[in-house]
Amino acid sequence: MENTKKKITLFTSPTGSSYLIPFILVSSLFLMWGIAHGLLDVLNKHFQEAFTMTKAQSGFVQFSTYIAYGLISVPAGMFMRKYGYKKGIILGLLIYAVGSFSFLPAAYLHSANPFFIALFVVACGLCFLETAANPYSTVLGPKESGAQRLNLSQSLNGLGWILGPLIGGYLIFGAEEGDTLALTKPYILLGICTLVIAVLFVFVKLPNIQESNDEEVQNVQAVVVEEKQKPLFKHKHFVLAVLALIAYMMAQSGIFGFFINYVMEQDSSITKIEATRLLSFGGMLLFMIGRLSGSFIMSKFKPHHILSFYALMCTIMMVLVILTLGKISLYALYVTFFFMSIMFPTIYALGLVKMGAYTKRAASFLTMAVAGGAFSPIIMGALGEENMAIGFFIPLACFLFILYFGLRGYKVCTD
Repeated sequence: MENTKKKITLFTSPTGSSYLIPFILVSSLFLMWGIAHGLLDVLNKHFQEAFTMTKAQSGFVQFSTYIAYGLISVPAGMFMRKYGYKKGIILGLLIYAVGSFSFLPAAYLHSANPFFIALFVVACGLCFLETAANPYSTVLGPKESGAQRLNLSQSLNGLGWILGPLIGGYLIFGAEEGDTLALTKPYILLGICTLVIAVLFVFVKLPNIQESNDEEVQNVQAVVVEEKQKPLFKHKHFVLAVLALIAYMMAQSGIFGFFINYVMEQDSSITKIEATRLLSFGGMLLFMIGRLSGSFIMSKFKPHHILSFYALMCTIMMVLVILTLGKISLYALYVTFFFMSIMFPTIYALGLVKMGAYTKRAASFLTMAVAGGAFSPIIMGALGEENMAIGFFIPLACFLFILYFGLRGYKVCTD
């Protein structure tokens, strides 16, 4: 009986009604963008064969997605401040659907470029969803249980990362030879789902997320004057945090994007569908476990200590991957997913320490750092054209920088 009560109060509004249905809908957004990102890693390998691309050229799959975060995150935030988060979610879902359905005409143009444009449009929709979903998860119930709800929603994002490669492997790699529409099937399915969710959001009642009022702004300005806070980019730990997040996103998008290539090069007996299953259950599952266990581990140790240790382990794993030691290197690649899992939120949080009045502005720059994931797949693909292992020098360098940030760069300078 006690457990039932707790589940109800977790989603109880200030008036006593339940926010359970709105929470389920908002949580579905995490699942939808997790699947969209998980599919990218299947597309990367598929484009190399379908369009006779080099690995560097197939890196534009990730580029066309992650570059949207650098271009659209700020406009998405401005739209929501003016028109509200609910309208922002609905617009994001509609943009996501348009991008997904654009895969159908793209299939008849026999070129990769229309698909890159469609992926960019999908990513623009994702920017709106990600801007709104996190704050909404925290307000759909009592304030004190906001973090608990956000963790619950984030677990669906992890599930989406697992399902994406499975869906892509089954519908794209598992299609019959000559099936020109195989590439469109997962995206048509996603387009239909996003339209259904958008319609449901039209009719569901959501609480308003209040932005800072004039009194709060005046208080912030008073604090700035009183503390004589130095300019935003004079905060060394914040600047290094932005660079560390760019490095992390470069490592993540490159490792995820070329996982299938690397696995198949190391073991020629592994098929494309088997490689996608290894990505889902070997890599993404470990990534999800790492995220879920992260909050518990963080309660026992200091965040920068955890980040340093995890970055050190990723560095060692990358060395083993580059050395191509057969199964040892494959297992090292799987293990990397676990140790990468807590890096983004940990670096993000460390970058906001003692930012005071600049916290919101600093957070927007940290979010834009996601665009760093646009570039490394192209570079990794060029380096690893003949031997994919060589391309993993890029994430190795990225993890070394994150290790430096965890050891020294996180420190807040008082001068």
